[in-house]
Amino acid sequence: MINVTKSFLPNQAEYNAILKTSWDKAWITNRGPLVKELEQKIKDKFDISHVIATTNGTLPLQIAIKALELKGEIITTPFSYIATASSIAWESCTPIFADIEADSFNIDPKEIEANITEKTTAIIATHVFGNPCNLEAIQSIAEKYNLKVIYDAAHAFGVIYKGTSIFEYGDVSTCSFHATKIFHTGEGGALFTKDQELYDALYYHHNFGHDGPENFHGLGINAKMSEFQAAMGLTVFPYFDDIIARRELLYKLYLSKLNSENLQFQRIINDSEYNYAYFPLVFESESQLNTVKEALNDNQIFPRRYFYPSLNTIDYLKGESMKVSESISKRILCLPLYYDLTETDVNKISDIIIKYI
Repeated sequence: MINVTKSFLPNQAEYNAILKTSWDKAWITNRGPLVKELEQKIKDKFDISHVIATTNGTLPLQIAIKALELKGEIITTPFSYIATASSIAWESCTPIFADIEADSFNIDPKEIEANITEKTTAIIATHVFGNPCNLEAIQSIAEKYNLKVIYDAAHAFGVIYKGTSIFEYGDVSTCSFHATKIFHTGEGGALFTKDQELYDALYYHHNFGHDGPENFHGLGINAKMSEFQAAMGLTVFPYFDDIIARRELLYKLYLSKLNSENLQFQRIINDSEYNYAYFPLVFESESQLNTVKEALNDNQIFPRRYFYPSLNTIDYLKGESMKVSESISKRILCLPLYYDLTETDVNKISDIIIKYI
């Protein structure tokens, strides 16, 4: 059986050896040494200003909204995972959707500006499948209208844009370290910011609002990463470059095998070092997608309709019609892509797709 993804797991003995230091100290949570070590390794490798490791990838979005004291309307993309928009609603703000670019799948800056009102306080944009947004255009709009910018960079670990980590853009960036991601801690995530004062607020918010063991800076929640999670991250981290290289090879093999005018690939933004997080494929129609998906499933191959449905169509989010996002979401399929996938697997998957389009 070939699933859309598979967690990268080094030898278990490597994990146990790293975890043993915390096990021996009986220090397994409350920002132990492994969490701090993981944060430092991430900062050093990607030259990042500030990072806070968290227990999942959704809480960082909620904490960022809280720390920036956002109210009213937040403009966001309809083409993302549900957490992007649900975090806005969860924090009692109103998500206002702006349609996407048909080739990059990222939020369209022109649509952002068209949806700004006197109630708009921020933009939350997703680097879809790790593909950087139009960062310059979004920053220009934010400065023009005095808006905050949060980037949902759940898929973008390791991505570099114009020589700088993608996490260094915007007021806050968030990431997921879920087990299915290219870098993972089993379950986990992180907050990133360049601003020291904002970092302090994010830090307090993620740790109950503590200011030392007895005092409280203000309102907070428990989003701390455990030592078990950090140990997994530290075990996976040394393999990151190998993971990227392997995924790049498989990604480019898909591109060569699926070279057909009937299929659309995502346009990766210029000046970026991509991380090959996903291999999305857009078909001519939803019926064609369903035919291919059924054929793949019959061969024990399980791609994913991702992102589907377009978030503006979900009842509780009450979005307006989004022509491009709704069209792409009905026709897009993410193919299997992970470290242990073989070239033979990619050839087999590609041959089935070509046969049915």
